[in-house]
Amino acid sequence: MQAPGIWGIFVVVVYAAVLVVPFWKIFPRAGWSKWASLLMLVPLLNIVLLWTLAFKRWPRDAASV
Repeated sequence: MQAPGIWGIFVVVVYAAVLVVPFWKIFPRAGWSKWASLLMLVPLLNIVLLWTLAFKRWPRDAASV
């Protein structure tokens, strides 16, 4: 197996940034730590987090009730 070249590393960094940066902004709005966005890089856990995020009560929802 060949070691990844500079382009392989570049692709991984871009992929990680595209995946983490939006959740870095979304999680604090949901009342979670922004550091939890790094968990989006873990396969299967990212799907669980998305489902949890989609169906949880957001702080803004609680304030309007």
